[in-house]
Amino acid sequence: MRLVMFALLALVLATGGQAENSAPATQLEQQAPQIDYAGFAVLTEEVAQLRQERLLPKDAFFERAAAEGALLLDTRSAAAFATGHIEGAVNLPFSDFTDDKLAEVIGEDRDRAIYIYCNNNFSDNAFPIALKKAPLALNIPTFINLVGYGYENVWELGEEVSVSDINWSSDGTIAPQLSK
Repeated sequence: MRLVMFALLALVLATGGQAENSAPATQLEQQAPQIDYAGFAVLTEEVAQLRQERLLPKDAFFERAAAEGALLLDTRSAAAFATGHIEGAVNLPFSDFTDDKLAEVIGEDRDRAIYIYCNNNFSDNAFPIALKKAPLALNIPTFINLVGYGYENVWELGEEVSVSDINWSSDGTIAPQLSK
């Protein structure tokens, strides 16, 4: 993986910081060097195959997520998490991803197994989960960002399940009939 990252970095440097098929940065983009769309595009391409290899069927996902030391990570907003989340999940909203916050929630072990899911893993479009547009499903940028921050042991729920098949937990704001 490090060799692939080195090769991609060399490609980006050789192309003046631009991904192979991306347009040159506009003048405004050059004035915001902390926003690197071309770098994100390269990372997205790099992570695509790894993500395909890390999609798990429901039973394997939940069995492995329950293992000692594993982290079931919910990256929805704090409000959505409070309304209802998979029992045992820990919340770190995607918008709060930084090196420090990730280390605080995940720990210093960058090889820790991390299991992620999102709204679009649920087929019902029912409370407490609302579907998003498929290309914008939160698990996609979550996976990319976790790998980009150096956490490569990420696994994703790879199939749809029914809301009624999950043990839900909440802060008490949801109806008890959601709990299995």
